[in-house]
Amino acid sequence: MHLTRFADNGLRCLMYLALHPGETSTVREIAAGMALSEDHLVKVVQRLAQLGYVETLRGRGGGVRLVRTPEEINIGEVVRHTEESFRIVECFDADANTCPIAAACTLAGCLDEALRAFLAVLDRYTLEDLTKQPKRLTKLLIAS
Repeated sequence: MHLTRFADNGLRCLMYLALHPGETSTVREIAAGMALSEDHLVKVVQRLAQLGYVETLRGRGGGVRLVRTPEEINIGEVVRHTEESFRIVECFDADANTCPIAAACTLAGCLDEALRAFLAVLDRYTLEDLTKQPKRLTKLLIAS
């Protein structure tokens, strides 16, 4: 399984915000600290706000902050909401499938089982779990 850059950036953004509890951070600060594209991160933050994970504040002193606590943010849920597709192979999409053996192939079933297992593991973790070593993680952030 491979996560898109969008989902990865979403998780990294949430981690950054969890490392700065109660603070409002700018997209520029988050992008610099996590070595992300600022332009791409703007889109990610908009999506995270639509999903209710963060809120954005305009104007002087504005920025982004978590709306939910880190223990309330489930990693599997975030991945499901930030990945645009879980079509691991072509035959997962009936409209685009051109595989000649799809009707008799068991590969799709194996991959579907693997995908469910992948997501089940992520469902066991929260944002709090990913930020259990805040001092160590904060030290590793790239200085803005």
